[in-house]
Amino acid sequence: MRIDAHQHYWKTARGDYGWLTPEQGILYADYMPEQLHETLAGYGFERTIVVQAAPTLEETEFMLALYEKYDSIAGVVGWLDLASPEFGEQYAKFRKHQGFVGFRPMLQDLPDQWIIQTQVMANLELVVRDEFPIDLQLRPRHLPYMLEALRVFPTLRAVIDHAAKPFIAEKTLDPWKMQMTEMAAYPNVMCKLSGLVTEANQQAWSWEDLVPYVHHVVEVFGTDRIMFGSDWPVCLTTCSYQEVYDVLLKALPPYMSQDDHDALFGGNVKRFYDLRCT
Repeated sequence: MRIDAHQHYWKTARGDYGWLTPEQGILYADYMPEQLHETLAGYGFERTIVVQAAPTLEETEFMLALYEKYDSIAGVVGWLDLASPEFGEQYAKFRKHQGFVGFRPMLQDLPDQWIIQTQVMANLELVVRDEFPIDLQLRPRHLPYMLEALRVFPTLRAVIDHAAKPFIAEKTLDPWKMQMTEMAAYPNVMCKLSGLVTEANQQAWSWEDLVPYVHHVVEVFGTDRIMFGSDWPVCLTTCSYQEVYDVLLKALPPYMSQDDHDALFGGNVKRFYDLRCT
């Protein structure tokens, strides 16, 4: 089964996105499953993982309602308040829904050291105990502190969204390269090859700009701990779904086998999120 591991749906009228304003141009519109259905079919994707775009419990409920309506949604990565004393109660409630396969704090908008706060670490312990998936929306500045958290919880089941948004436009590899190698040393941590086109130089970029970053991720995580995500519709600020897909294919190491591609484009996603879909 081919699964897109990272995309979003939203309705502007819901009003809790915060970042989604008219200044966002093409993104300031409704994006729903009907708009993606034909594209997914064109590339042989049968399911997707829908990821939160707003830091509210209502966002999680909105996406779970979509899961119940659309067969194309394999699972929902919702939002929970990982810094709240009420996290355990919220977490237990959503765990009862079969569509709730993971959650994501919006780390890219939070202070560097947020993840190692006392309350956050106490709540992370619950997640570690259950081996429940968490998406890490990191930027390079967060990596040292995420590594600190992993030293406390080395079995955390996590996936790094967008390869931690490296500085592709600046063609800078370090210290991202070294820190991602350290992240990959934790066997329960995976990485999404998603969202990379939006980190490239928006005035002049090509698939070749992604190669050093993609190759490093594949090298250190291995072909059994990487996932493809389109990051649709966010990718539309840079290029089409087709281009995201084609660019990644060109940027992948040439030694990857058909089995490796099958894992990247579905098998690893199904295993990480423990999906029940067939």
